[in-house]
Amino acid sequence: MSNLRKGFPVLERYTYLNTAASGLLHEKVLEFRQEHDLDFLISGSVLKENQGRLLAKVREEVGESFNCEPNRVGLVPNFSYGFNTLLEGIEKPKKVLLLKNDYPSINWPVESRDFEICYAEINEFLEENIVEVLKKEQPQFFAFSIVQYINGIKLSTAFLTQLKKDFPELIFIADGTQFLGTEAFDFDASGIDVVISSTYKWLNAGYGNGFMLFNKDIEGKISPKHLGFGSLQGKYKAQEGNFLGKFEPGHQDTLNYGSLGEALKLIKDIGISTIESQVNVLKSHAKQVFTEMNLLEEAVVKRGEHSSIFNIKGDDKLYQYLREKDIIVSQRGEGLRVSFHYFNTEEELEVLVKALKAYKK
Repeated sequence: MSNLRKGFPVLERYTYLNTAASGLLHEKVLEFRQEHDLDFLISGSVLKENQGRLLAKVREEVGESFNCEPNRVGLVPNFSYGFNTLLEGIEKPKKVLLLKNDYPSINWPVESRDFEICYAEINEFLEENIVEVLKKEQPQFFAFSIVQYINGIKLSTAFLTQLKKDFPELIFIADGTQFLGTEAFDFDASGIDVVISSTYKWLNAGYGNGFMLFNKDIEGKISPKHLGFGSLQGKYKAQEGNFLGKFEPGHQDTLNYGSLGEALKLIKDIGISTIESQVNVLKSHAKQVFTEMNLLEEAVVKRGEHSSIFNIKGDDKLYQYLREKDIIVSQRGEGLRVSFHYFNTEEELEVLVKALKAYKK
């Protein structure tokens, strides 16, 4: 376990249970960033002459990590940029299914445009709610988070794959920001048409980088309009014509995308199966303990598969109390959001539980 924590100095200072808000910077990623900027300092444009090779390598790292050919990987600065670009490429009017109270960066951009919208309720019957609305409303698009940011309710990839088989004409657009990096994910086998993800959370890649994964058939169904000189530059853009480039119209930041590449190498070195195993241990134990302490909402308690994100009962006073104990969580929704990643331990869960019990006294 100590090996999984190695390289994250923050863990020596805090009981850090807040990856759902921000992942951590690993020493190996920091080393890359320092060397990159030092090279830029002393080389200037000579460094940038190699940016095409660096960006191509990052696409390959992303594609290998999630089973998507690199010529179907878009590099974008964050989820919102990629998602808004995608929405602008959808001819209106179209009907879109959203999850009620999903992440604002999903729902707000859709609601601000000329789409017809229907909603499915997020509760213990989420999957049944989705199927019911799809049958009744027959939307053309379904935009959703794989894992809910407030309470961690999760749509399994098995459910999504079957849903695509049942509704093959429906275009699935998934936010993977709170999911990717916690378990193995095979994009091509998932049935999802587009996955978009920021990478500063569970992938621990820092800020200013993200990616999009496209299936083989999406190009003829979406017509993005962003263009720039960068739209035509690069090995994989040339292979795919202009489609991929329309998500990358400007200069690409080799510092930030290079950081993503380094973070993915770290995950590869650790092994996604090792990460998934540790996350599963933590989330199972946490759910059991939080349920026994009556800290979870009923919908979460009643569901089977869940993520490693939990929203426990608590107010601002409890939040401040935990912060004084150097226990880092977030205030979200009506409670406190607690999240566990592979570098966390059951001992840290126990630290939190003891603090909660002490506070109640």
